[in-house]
Amino acid sequence: MATVELRFSAQPEHVRTARLVAAAVARRAGVGEAVLDEVRLAVGEACSRAVGLHRSHGITAPVSVALTEEEKAFSIEVGDSVPDPGADPVESGAPDASGGSGAGPARPGSEADGEGEDEMGLAVISGLVDDVEVRSGAGGGVIRMSWPTADAAVRS
Repeated sequence: MATVELRFSAQPEHVRTARLVAAAVARRAGVGEAVLDEVRLAVGEACSRAVGLHRSHGITAPVSVALTEEEKAFSIEVGDSVPDPGADPVESGAPDASGGSGAGPARPGSEADGEGEDEMGLAVISGLVDDVEVRSGAGGGVIRMSWPTADAAVRS
């Protein structure tokens, strides 16, 4: 299992770089050409969401992206450092109130201005990716997305 890790300061101009790296690693991992646009868009939305959360909460920690090539799938985790206000500090990796589906709000106590954008971004990601999980806790939030590789699609 090969993993590429990326960390960048929460600046909107770095989102494009994350998208390009994600597409290149996804291609190398065997994700089908027809799916690469979905990977680019989903990573762009997830990274833009993380950048927005960092900026609105005054967090200077970097946004993290982990791109992992597994045997039959390619997965991407985009992490932010914004703690969930309702999270128990002991359970920093617990699924969010939506059950981890990405359909509900990831930050129940987030500011009203960014809440609509946050939900819209999650809706876009859920529409692009069949396998998506959203978690948030005291240590921050993670959006995990995965796609089958071309080899896995042929074997199915």
